[in-house]
Amino acid sequence: MRRGLFAALLIGAAALAGCSEGVLDPKGPIAAADREILFNSLAIMLAIVVPTILATIGVAYWFRSSNRYARYRPDFTYSGRLELLVWSIPAMTVLLVGGVAWIGAHDLDPRKPIDSNVDPVRVQVVSLDWKWLFIYPDQGIASVNHLTVPVGTPVSFELTSSGVMNSFFVPQLGSQIYTMAGMVTRLHLQADHEGTYRGLSANYSGEGFADMRFTVDAVPPEAFAQWIDGARGAGPMLDAGTYAALAKPSSAVAPFTYRSVAPDLFNGILGSAMHMHGSAGHAHSTAQRAEK
Repeated sequence: MRRGLFAALLIGAAALAGCSEGVLDPKGPIAAADREILFNSLAIMLAIVVPTILATIGVAYWFRSSNRYARYRPDFTYSGRLELLVWSIPAMTVLLVGGVAWIGAHDLDPRKPIDSNVDPVRVQVVSLDWKWLFIYPDQGIASVNHLTVPVGTPVSFELTSSGVMNSFFVPQLGSQIYTMAGMVTRLHLQADHEGTYRGLSANYSGEGFADMRFTVDAVPPEAFAQWIDGARGAGPMLDAGTYAALAKPSSAVAPFTYRSVAPDLFNGILGSAMHMHGSAGHAHSTAQRAEK
């Protein structure tokens, strides 16, 4: 008995240990709201799962062969009350879980800004093969595989991709969102606690996918300003030429920064992807007409 209890405690401790640095350990308001939706949905589902398990055990116990009080009814085929019970409870569960998810999805719309008295920090994100480029347009710098944000300040993301579709995800800060070439998606996150959080690609994108990770440093505003000043004094300039070199496929790239960024580079990346896809689509339609 003691060994079984000890084993159960070990399993429980191992399971809880896996929750650190994940969605169950939020460090910002969006991640905390995501966790609340998860817990609410779990509680609603357990409200039917637990009684069902107990009822199954109870029915099996009551109708055991040694129970002389259990009625044997081999001709029983239908009961309106049982049908109402069997269908109404799952229906109510689906409605409740769906309602929680629907309300939460609208409250946590990725495009919806976070209410704050502090102006947000703007970050433009480009997913590459197989690395992440972060451009700070208002500060005029950029970084690769490393994102630094001030604590308690909303971060307004504009995201796109240089090629294949990808997915931007920082589990402890909140919702993941896709990046697509020729399109811009928007996301608002905030870190409420100092620390280093892991970021990753949540959508398989080829050979270097496993190493497509980045770190997020949430630092005090004063440290963020110091990091900006330090980045401006080191590293190359990010322009069309250096971006073309960066965009070539490579994996496990060590984080580094660019001291300056060419004006409107993000829109240039977006426009070139739109032009590339538009040209490919035009060529495809031309080939189809030629075949006809």
